[in-house]
Amino acid sequence: MPAIIADRVCAEIDGDFVVFLIGMRVNRWWKIGKWLPVATAMPGMLIELAKKPELGLLHARTHFGFPNVLVVQYWRSFEALEAYARSPDAAHLPAWQAFNKAVASNGDVGIWHETYLVRPGAYEAFYNNMPPYELGAAGRLVEAKGARRSAHERLKAAAG
Repeated sequence: MPAIIADRVCAEIDGDFVVFLIGMRVNRWWKIGKWLPVATAMPGMLIELAKKPELGLLHARTHFGFPNVLVVQYWRSFEALEAYARSPDAAHLPAWQAFNKAVASNGDVGIWHETYLVRPGAYEAFYNNMPPYELGAAGRLVEAKGARRSAHERLKAAAG
C-alpha cells in the first residue's frame, strides 16, 4: 500500500492529457455467461498497458459498486488511447469484437465510456493525508502552498 503523504499537495501534469472513464453495468445478474467475459477482459487490458508504458496509459484505478464497475484512466493523449483501442495486436480490439458478437445490444450487460481532453490550466486537484491518488498518481505531486494553496489559485497559476 502506498505511503500516506501527511501534507497538503496538489497534482500537476505536463501538457495535455486525457481522462477516460470506462465502465460496465450488470443488467441481468443471472446471465453470468454474458457479463463475466466483459468483467474479466478489462484486467487483462490494464495488465498489458502497465507492461507497455509506451502505449500511453499514465494511470488507472478500478472502482467497484455492484452492479457497476468503473475504471478511471489517465492517458498521455487521445491519439495514444485511440491507437490502443484500434490495434489488432492489443487486447482491446478482440475483446470489443467478442462483446459485439456475444452481447451487442441485447440488454444483458451495459458498457459505456466518456473521454475528456484536458488542457493545461483547465484542471486542479488537491489531496491531504492521502497516498498518490488518481491524477496525483498519473502526474506528480507538489506542495499546495503559495500560488497552489486554493482551487482558484491553482487554476489561475496553471493558466499562466
